[in-house]
Amino acid sequence: MSETAFDVLGIGNAIVDILVQTEDDFLDENGLTKGSMALTSAEEQTALYEKTGQAIESSGGSAANTMAGIAALGSRAAFAGRVKDDQLGRVFMHDIRAAGVTFDSPAAEDGPSTATCLVLISPDGQRTMQTYLGACVNFAPADLSLDQVAASEVTYLEGYLWDSDSAREAFFAAAKAAHDAGRKVSLSLSDPFCVDRHRDGFLEFCREHVDILFANEDEILSLYQCDSIDAAAAEVKDLVETAALTRSAEGSLIVSGADRIAVPAAPVEKVIDTTGAGDAYAAGFLAALTQGRDHKTAAQLGGLLAALIIQQIGARPSAGVQHLLSGLDD
Repeated sequence: MSETAFDVLGIGNAIVDILVQTEDDFLDENGLTKGSMALTSAEEQTALYEKTGQAIESSGGSAANTMAGIAALGSRAAFAGRVKDDQLGRVFMHDIRAAGVTFDSPAAEDGPSTATCLVLISPDGQRTMQTYLGACVNFAPADLSLDQVAASEVTYLEGYLWDSDSAREAFFAAAKAAHDAGRKVSLSLSDPFCVDRHRDGFLEFCREHVDILFANEDEILSLYQCDSIDAAAAEVKDLVETAALTRSAEGSLIVSGADRIAVPAAPVEKVIDTTGAGDAYAAGFLAALTQGRDHKTAAQLGGLLAALIIQQIGARPSAGVQHLLSGLDD
């Protein structure tokens, strides 16, 4: 097998987050489901944004956040996603490259504007997202470098992209290129509502193309329409080689064949903002895994990075995090 240029290549929505702290009453008044992600038009998102208070803009997108975390841990990360050549698109490109992530996708000269996500942060740190996908909906196989896929030890796919037919085609192309090169394919289920929309498609894709699956408890229960993590674990062991199932304060459960490894959550003083917790966990897990660490150690690093992220505003590391690598159990 040839040498890799990257440890992980992420494929996902290129989004600029608009972060706003709000109250639960605001969510109720506007008919929003707390803790969920909903797709919206630019006009609907703007109308809601105008009702909110002061905001912070920060480059986001689930897989992009994961790649930023991987780069912050000292691993080699690349990202493929679609932005428009507009102000927010240039902000996104600058930010992800400044985070140490290779981003070579050309900006679109026409079509919808760069995607934005209005992130409403409740007092308990829960985030409720209203997402305008913009340029992301046109992501297609042509936006992918299959040579880059083949040169990456793991290709990490963001489940949110499954909403787009052309992006779904890119998933299949990327999975084939990765496996043809002897590499691994990973998928994040992204959101329980996303799973509800695409359950059968996700199950088939995982069965045929995915080696490493990431899901939180709500997502994996939605995938199998069951009511216990044990029942879901019994099902997922036959679906993929490895499943990393996160359970918030309960830590995470790694399922690999007959093996189940429960890893406690890292200590957290105060939850500020849960935006990007799952993205950070995947970053730590994949960074450790591609460094040759075992599943338990990978889960520990994922938990440590997730714990750091939820104690700040924003989904990407705001300070050096390579110290998290020291003291891990092998």
